[in-house]
Amino acid sequence: MSQIYDLIVHNINLATLSEKYIQDDNPYGIVENAAICVKDGKIENIIANVEQQSGELETEDAIDGQGYWMSPGLIDCHTHLVYGGNRANEFEMRLEGASYEEIAKAGGGIVSTVKATRETSKKELFDLAAKRLSYLIDEGVTSIEIKSGYGLDLETERKMLKVAKDLNEFSPVEVSKTFLGAHAVPTEFKDRAEEYIDLVCEEMMPQLHSEGLIDCVDAFCEGIGFSLEQTQKVFEKAKSLDLPVKLHAEQLSDLGGSRMACDYNAWSVDHLEFLNPDDVSRLAESGTVATLLPGAFYFLSETKLPPIDELRKQNVPIAIATDSNPGSSPCLSLLLMMNMATTLFKLTPLEALKGTTINAAKALNIDSKVGSIEIGKQADLAIWDIGAPAELSYRIGGNPCKGVIKNGEVILSKF
Repeated sequence: MSQIYDLIVHNINLATLSEKYIQDDNPYGIVENAAICVKDGKIENIIANVEQQSGELETEDAIDGQGYWMSPGLIDCHTHLVYGGNRANEFEMRLEGASYEEIAKAGGGIVSTVKATRETSKKELFDLAAKRLSYLIDEGVTSIEIKSGYGLDLETERKMLKVAKDLNEFSPVEVSKTFLGAHAVPTEFKDRAEEYIDLVCEEMMPQLHSEGLIDCVDAFCEGIGFSLEQTQKVFEKAKSLDLPVKLHAEQLSDLGGSRMACDYNAWSVDHLEFLNPDDVSRLAESGTVATLLPGAFYFLSETKLPPIDELRKQNVPIAIATDSNPGSSPCLSLLLMMNMATTLFKLTPLEALKGTTINAAKALNIDSKVGSIEIGKQADLAIWDIGAPAELSYRIGGNPCKGVIKNGEVILSKF
């Protein structure tokens, strides 16, 4: 008796990124002229090199892939998508010679977005974030992380995280909610960073966690952010609440944040331009993902590259994300980040695609269910009008995405 599927996509070429199909001569795990069969939101079967598969399989819905390519749905594993206002004026100031640090110390930077976000209603924040998210979905994104951190008080951090939760419920993609209370010192705590960290640890984090609004905890460990000791205090509190951690680390200087984060089995450490190559072994040992953010590197005109060769040498998973935020990476294109990862950081197109799929999934601890095309995983898929997977990193501009499938449901179709 034949299996009845909910959805079949046939006449499609797959870049599975699955260990089942990856070989030395097939690093993308390519399956040509395939049919992918979906049942109850999951991949039930993958059939290779079969002509007109849809005629041989029963289904309630079939899509002719027209010889296009399919990849896992893309995953943006580091964003600050919920915020009010913008910082175009600071962009202009930087072009006139002011540094990121100078702008921050003058009351700009993160604290200016905090003011705007505090003044923006929850509904307006949702509408703004949903519009930003729509651009990412249009380019094949099926899972995303959204951080708080532009509230810096309990009321606004709650408001931001509730928006992220609502986006998870009402948008077609999966949203991971990250608490970034330790993003900056708010103006009302000027010169009292220790008191603010106490507020983050003893009031904000426990309360927001009790409300089911936190999936992970992050911090900005940097000279213009928080010290190693202050960050460790945040991580200790997260540990006591059984919350996983990740970290903004080594973006502008080497404070040893990545090494410390590995002691807490961090899901990822992000930015890493100033990561000491000697600390890469700690990432390898802990299984922590190195998330690179080429948009911020480009936008801030940085010149120091992350230790890519050492990360490769020690087989540290490398993820790529937009870091979408109003100050240092106002980017809403993960495809552009893939291109920048190859041109600025010299990643290969394969590394860039893995960085926005399976390794990005590892950075959010969801790689058991998404990030590659294989039987048993969620049917989170993107369809591309390309001739080979490397084109996803090669192109600058234009959008080759023809369709997006989330949990077996078509959420975008341009056929």
